[in-house]
Amino acid sequence: MNQFKETVAGMGIGFATLLFSVPLVLWIMAMAYSYEFTYFWKQFVTYSVYTSKYLSLGCIPNLFWFYFFLNRERWAVARGVIFSVLLLVPYAIYVNFL
Repeated sequence: MNQFKETVAGMGIGFATLLFSVPLVLWIMAMAYSYEFTYFWKQFVTYSVYTSKYLSLGCIPNLFWFYFFLNRERWAVARGVIFSVLLLVPYAIYVNFL
């Protein structure tokens, strides 16, 4: 039962990181291309092709958490982080072909 709780905690960490990193990615892109943040946010919300690309970029910071917990031998938490990314894959594929 303890492993289940740790896996769910890892999934929560993965989803929270995604919720934080997608706007951060959009902000970095806005700064790099000298556009307004709202331009990239509108692309993310409106156009499905961009949604899947920005979600994929937003998943990259989860690699930090995965290796962080892996090096501390917290296998269940690292598994939860990976599960959170794997749960996003079908959604990204669905949005891409919409």
